[in-house]
Amino acid sequence: MRRQNFTEQAQEAIALAQRTMAQLSQSQLGTDHLLFGLFFVDNSIVSEIASEAGLAVDKCKDQVREAVFRGQIPSASPTAGTQLFITPDFEEAMRAAEKEAGRFGDEFTGCEHLLLGVLSVENSPGAQIARQIGLSKEDVYVALQKIRGTRRVTDKNPEEKYRSLKRFGTDLTELARAGKLSPVIGREEEIRRVIQVLSRKTKNNPVLIGDPGVGKTAIAEGLAQKIVRSEIPETLVNKKLIALDLGQLVAGAKYRGEFEDRVKAVIKEVQDAQGQVILFIDELHAVVGAGAAEGGMDASNLLKPALARGELQCIGATTIDEYRKYIEKDPALERRFAPVMVVEPTIEDTIEILNGLRSSYEEHHNVKITDGAIRAAANLSARYITDRFLPDKAIDLIDEAASKAHIDAIYVPPHIQKMESELRELEDREREAALSEKYEAAARFKQKRLQLLDKLKEQKAQEERKTGSRESIVDAEQIAQIISQWTGIPAMNLLRDEAEKLERMEELLHERLVDQENAVRLVSEAIRRSRAGLSDPKRPIGSFIFMGPTGVGKTELAKALAELLFSDEERLVRVDMSEFMERFDVSKLIGAPPGYVGYEEGGRLTEAVRRKPYSIVLLDEIEKAHPEVQNVLLQVLDDGRLTDGKGRVVNFKNTVIIMTSNIGSEFLQNLPERAEDERSRGEYDSIREQVLAKLRQSFRPEFLNRVDEIVFFRPLGREQVRQIVGLILKNLEPRLHENGLRLEVDDAVKDMLAEKGFDPTYGARPLKRTVQRLIENPLASHIIRGDFTGKSTVHVLLKDGEVVFEAE
Repeated sequence: MRRQNFTEQAQEAIALAQRTMAQLSQSQLGTDHLLFGLFFVDNSIVSEIASEAGLAVDKCKDQVREAVFRGQIPSASPTAGTQLFITPDFEEAMRAAEKEAGRFGDEFTGCEHLLLGVLSVENSPGAQIARQIGLSKEDVYVALQKIRGTRRVTDKNPEEKYRSLKRFGTDLTELARAGKLSPVIGREEEIRRVIQVLSRKTKNNPVLIGDPGVGKTAIAEGLAQKIVRSEIPETLVNKKLIALDLGQLVAGAKYRGEFEDRVKAVIKEVQDAQGQVILFIDELHAVVGAGAAEGGMDASNLLKPALARGELQCIGATTIDEYRKYIEKDPALERRFAPVMVVEPTIEDTIEILNGLRSSYEEHHNVKITDGAIRAAANLSARYITDRFLPDKAIDLIDEAASKAHIDAIYVPPHIQKMESELRELEDREREAALSEKYEAAARFKQKRLQLLDKLKEQKAQEERKTGSRESIVDAEQIAQIISQWTGIPAMNLLRDEAEKLERMEELLHERLVDQENAVRLVSEAIRRSRAGLSDPKRPIGSFIFMGPTGVGKTELAKALAELLFSDEERLVRVDMSEFMERFDVSKLIGAPPGYVGYEEGGRLTEAVRRKPYSIVLLDEIEKAHPEVQNVLLQVLDDGRLTDGKGRVVNFKNTVIIMTSNIGSEFLQNLPERAEDERSRGEYDSIREQVLAKLRQSFRPEFLNRVDEIVFFRPLGREQVRQIVGLILKNLEPRLHENGLRLEVDDAVKDMLAEKGFDPTYGARPLKRTVQRLIENPLASHIIRGDFTGKSTVHVLLKDGEVVFEAE
């Protein structure tokens, strides 16, 4: 035997036959050992032949093992140096195998030839075993025709090239026939366009181009389902649609030329099918550069000739950005494909798609999905998930909500689990006592068990009353909860309590903000208009310029809005515009262009809003920013979107834009605290016009025209400052509760704090420092010394002009 004439798999099969002979302590290598090696070698083509011949491969292997071992247990460590003798049958089988290889025109002898060689020696042990399992030469020839086709063995690894489509692809038509594909709802126009392109004489290769998640792969699956249902023209009847897995093609291709061989084998198999196979390549851009190595070719260059000659029909799918980046750069590849644009479906289309998919998700999760859940998934995902596309994000919402509903339905609360565990323990102890003839103890355990059983039934009934009506139902509220988990917006803001919050907006804001009725009213009205759907839905929720002296509550109102609208004060994106005084600082906001330092980091504003798309955007001291920066903000105020340095569109439609300015603060210091009489109203209007005139000098009309409201904050009076003292002390209370203390502050102390902390120039800002110096610092010293140990209430009094603390 010349080893160089055998394929690697054939050599491994012969080596396995020799090891098996040695393990059985036999001295002659026969055709039965060879048949064993052929069946049990890794990735054996003989197993594939048996399967193609309609035999159960595992059963065949068991029969071969039984016939060769004959009940003998093989030795784990065969005797070394066992002399090898070859039976005449084995030699004859090897000669016959070489003849079979010659008949096929093959350069190397493979496992299939060895199998035919064994079957050629009719009276040999191997041939007898093969006949027993139901394998004949005719079966092998027929199976090889299906597996190999007209392909010849020209190297030592021919098995790599057999059934390439089966190894590196998934038959979508077969999956559709087996009912394993999800139903495709809608997209009739796109599927018809794909069929149209496929039926062309030349350039009949459609490429589906669209944003991620709009349903490109679903269109290919829809085509497979139409082929199976014969809802296609006669040109596509009985064709197979096979999805090619590029990752599988590249995986394990270690040696130079191995990847190219695999791709060529796929192309050859498609060509041999004579137009009956259509390839589907998802992520088509990946073929550009796939498998490329120094001196090698990538997959796209290997596909081009077959595509140009019309010997290979292919459907591609890729995103708009990747098509532009990879496919358009290669005109020779681009001209071989016909683009089919796949646009994002509307909310109405998405509801129709979800209704079509409803039954499959209900069956999978064993839940009931309501019409309200379907509508909520489409509407809420469109409104609150701005960085993904319909219908994908709506389908994901339904899927996760259904999964949660199913888990909640089968969930057993810990207290019930504990009671069930105690019940099992009592049953065991009762049984042990009865077996030990301790009948009194057994009776006690039984009584306890019955009492616990009644209690358990009651607890389960309560749990069912609490959750039973909704345990397996997915409704709009559960969809809102999933949105809340994804985005951080509390579910109540999406469905139930938002209307009540908006109605009481002024009252809720005044819990944190003293006075400034006009500012609070203007902001509340603008946000109510937006939430009622009367404002442009593409614009931000609201955009404001806050004008007023320092320390009057501009930033505090922004924080209060963040807490009210998004239930989290931290949902505040704060940008100091004094850092953007130069023209080139625009790149800090939106990110540096490609090739510049900082390109990968993104922009200060765009990245912050991308991470917190539901937030208050506070642009401090807007007048200090360069006019070019203001130009960038025009797009945000008008369209609610901004394109960053990487070309990504950042959505601002769920933000509130607040810009603060100190322009005209010298006039605003003179604003009257109240505009109740004619004189003070006239004074207010005069100052307002002066400030607006200065504002128009700094900002262009188109900028000011895009802002919802210009809000004026009045300077604080002594009465307002005293109210702010009360708010600061109220914020101190939760921290004292942690130490088990309650604070009661005398009115005289509050008056003194307001007197010492008030500064008309700085507003309320010095108040916090005053409270910290006169209240918090002495209080901290008392707590550390243990002066208040065992006490519950601390009275803060004013005695002889000094603040004193008395505990009781």
